[in-house]
Amino acid sequence: MVCRSLFVLLLLQLLSFESYGVSDSGSNVKACHEMDLKGLTEFKAGIKIDSSDRLKAWTGHNCCKWDGIVCHNETGRVSQVNLPGVFTRDDAPFSTNMVGEISPSIALLTNLEVLDLSSSINLKGNIPQEICKLSSLRELNLVNNMLTGPVPENFGQLTKLEAVYLNYNSLSGTLPTSIGNLKKLKKLVLNKNKISGKLPDAVVELTNLVILDLGGNVLSGSIPNEIGNLRDLEQLDLSNNKLSGKIPISIANLTALTLLDLGFNRLEGNIPFPSNNSYMLSLAYLNLNNNQLNGQIPSTFGSLTSLKRLHLENNKLGGPIPSSFGNLSSVTDLYLGGNNLSGNLPVSIGQMKELLVLSVPHNSIKGPFLKEISLIPYLQILDLSFNALNISSIPKWLLQMHSIRSLNLAGNNINGPIPEILKYAAGSVMELDLSVNNLTGPIPEWLGSFGKLYSLKLSRNSLDSGIPASVLRLNNLGDLDLHSNRLTGSIDVFQELNGNMLNLDLSDNQFSGGIGTLGKGSSGKNIRNLNLSRNKLSGGVPDSIGIMESLERLDLSYNQLGSRLPQVLGNVSMLVSVLLEKNQFTGEVPKSFLNLSRLHEINLSYNKLEGEIPFGKPLSDFPISAFVGNKGLCGKPLIPCKR
Repeated sequence: MVCRSLFVLLLLQLLSFESYGVSDSGSNVKACHEMDLKGLTEFKAGIKIDSSDRLKAWTGHNCCKWDGIVCHNETGRVSQVNLPGVFTRDDAPFSTNMVGEISPSIALLTNLEVLDLSSSINLKGNIPQEICKLSSLRELNLVNNMLTGPVPENFGQLTKLEAVYLNYNSLSGTLPTSIGNLKKLKKLVLNKNKISGKLPDAVVELTNLVILDLGGNVLSGSIPNEIGNLRDLEQLDLSNNKLSGKIPISIANLTALTLLDLGFNRLEGNIPFPSNNSYMLSLAYLNLNNNQLNGQIPSTFGSLTSLKRLHLENNKLGGPIPSSFGNLSSVTDLYLGGNNLSGNLPVSIGQMKELLVLSVPHNSIKGPFLKEISLIPYLQILDLSFNALNISSIPKWLLQMHSIRSLNLAGNNINGPIPEILKYAAGSVMELDLSVNNLTGPIPEWLGSFGKLYSLKLSRNSLDSGIPASVLRLNNLGDLDLHSNRLTGSIDVFQELNGNMLNLDLSDNQFSGGIGTLGKGSSGKNIRNLNLSRNKLSGGVPDSIGIMESLERLDLSYNQLGSRLPQVLGNVSMLVSVLLEKNQFTGEVPKSFLNLSRLHEINLSYNKLEGEIPFGKPLSDFPISAFVGNKGLCGKPLIPCKR
């Protein structure tokens, strides 16, 4: 009898265990609620592919044990759905994707607090309107998918929301005005979508916001004047939109800001902040670039002592650079180019000891060359191009700053031969730009001693003679621009090139002879952009061009090249632009050109080509101007051929 009683008790315990599940936190909870089970089952049905196989294991009735599901300890209702596309499995990072749509039945999870389907990559369709019924939702994370359509109109019903991440999708339409009801919202991140219309005034009612990121959309109109009401805001990003009007004065009230990015808009007027020396002391990143801002840079910028990166380039700012910039001792990146700044660089700039980038091109900064720059110990990039420095000579102290990796002095009226004093920088400089000056004489052999040089730009000067082999053999040289000089001699030097060359522009010189070594050796395989136009080149294009598998842009126009166009050119599948006009090419247009599926620009005009233009894409899509001036050529888009 005792044994029988024990058996019955054991059986009841087993049945009891089947009636309870275990949450992800390890506590016993009731079995999955029928509405939750239905909602999750229909969500699973909407997902056609789950490369992680997490949904495959969603079987049985105890959904609280399913991967990615968290249930409330007391009620047993589903409180979290965590199915991010990037997660940890067996202590290693794991990336996966889901293909499908979010089922409206997700709304059956009426106690849901967290929904994370981030970085699933291939979730498509609209955000279901029914999601607005999830009145307990605190966090919604659908970042990095392919969702389309608008943000649901009744989004403001989700009054418990604290964080919304919908960035990196293709959402469109306008932001619903009901968004102003989300009084608990701290993070609203919608960047990199296609949201249009005005930024609703209701946004300024979200006074608990810490992060507001709407960058990379199509928003228009002005920034709400009351934006300064968001006193807790730490990050404000409205960049890459079509916002216009003035920056509101109230923005100076955002004293908690660490990041402010309004770049790439159509904003105008003066910069209205900081209004005094006690505001915005936490601001570390400020970007106002590519707008239409005018007036002077406020001297109060010197109070932004936490600032690390400052972008004001490509506006209409004038006047001098404030001497208060010397107080910005933490700034690493300073971009002021493309404005109307005048006067001298302030002496105080030498106090910016953390500066890595000093970029002030395309202004009206005057000389003399500020020696205090030499006091900046870690400066790596110095761009003073296209100013009014009128540099008679490059100072020795500048070239002895061995921290400098990129030196750009283009457009500063440097006269005479390439200064031999540049030798002092041979061991450190990786990028050197002296283009658009008044340099004369030959390119010196000693430039071949710049072992770290990656980019050399000497275009639009009056340099003559040839290109030293020592320069062409520089192991790291990937970008060589010598266009618009008076260089002469043979251009058939392609076997001399190192194998790392990506961009080569020798156009508008006086080079002559053939190009028979083009593509031969290891040099041609990596070149992406090759411009030999406007020289005196003759002969044919060799078949070896067919192995230049990385070539994207080829310009041989305005030369004296002849013979037939090589069939193998059609094998260079990466080509997007082929310019061969104003030469003496003969024969037919190769049918292999139809293989160039990426091609969106071609010009074969004014040669001696004949026969029918091969019919089909991409050739049939180009205008008449791409083929005119070839008397024997016919077929679309020219006149039909005679049969």
